[in-house]
Amino acid sequence: MAKRVGLFGGTFDPVHNAHVALAHAALQALALDEVRWVPSGHSWQKDRAATPAEHREAMVRLAMGGEPRFVLDRSELERPGPSYTLDTVRALHAAEPGREWVLIIGQDQYAGLHTWRDWPKLLALVTLAVANRPGTRAAPSAEVLAWPHRVVPLPMLDISATDIRERVARGADISHLVPPQVARYIESHRLYRGLADGEPQPQGS
Repeated sequence: MAKRVGLFGGTFDPVHNAHVALAHAALQALALDEVRWVPSGHSWQKDRAATPAEHREAMVRLAMGGEPRFVLDRSELERPGPSYTLDTVRALHAAEPGREWVLIIGQDQYAGLHTWRDWPKLLALVTLAVANRPGTRAAPSAEVLAWPHRVVPLPMLDISATDIRERVARGADISHLVPPQVARYIESHRLYRGLADGEPQPQGS
């Protein structure tokens, strides 16, 4: 039987509890053998530069919490230029033939999937899985909606990286929004403080 591997990409700036909840839910709901966390290198859909890759990678490693079925994939961090998911999936297909690749995305990503580079070619290579938060609905284009997808049920977690960065900038508590070790990392490396100083800050997913 082919190994089923979930691909979970994002800027993770910072990684937070909703990301962790989705990764765990995907393992169970999709019967995955592992989830590959794929931090983006240069996110082509973001208006501002992300926090340096070494910090985002370190926070994801901390958030993974020793779960043996969580694996960090550095391919987009190492690849120059914009991080296109299709390039990542093609490289994985070539390097690891015989795997079943499951692309895990949130509802906001689902709604904007028609803007992704060569998205029909991407969906031909993966099984699509969409997170379903209670009380919210994605509005993908008709073309995207025509493609089959799996649903990953999620608990209601209204968390965004943008809100976390803004909270840190004004000195508000984020302990209920990110794993404890991630909160300590943000504090010790003084991340996202520039907002309070009037400096531009990166936008994350």
